[in-house]
Amino acid sequence: MTSLTLNIEGMHCGGCATGIQMITSGMDGVSSSFVDLDAKKGTIEYDEAKVKPEEIISEIGKLGYTATVAS
Repeated sequence: MTSLTLNIEGMHCGGCATGIQMITSGMDGVSSSFVDLDAKKGTIEYDEAKVKPEEIISEIGKLGYTATVAS
């Protein structure tokens, strides 16, 4: 498993964070997803053989949020 930390812009409530967690954790290859509204970050554990960071970022983007890889 690989860990990915993302900066996520556009969240304004707990429902936003929960929605992102639900969508990302349901992706094939993602084993866990945690989104912190206050920090505006998400941490995702995934199998890089099944899903790529770009795909995770794209799914978050479809919900109307901007996600970038945290440095």
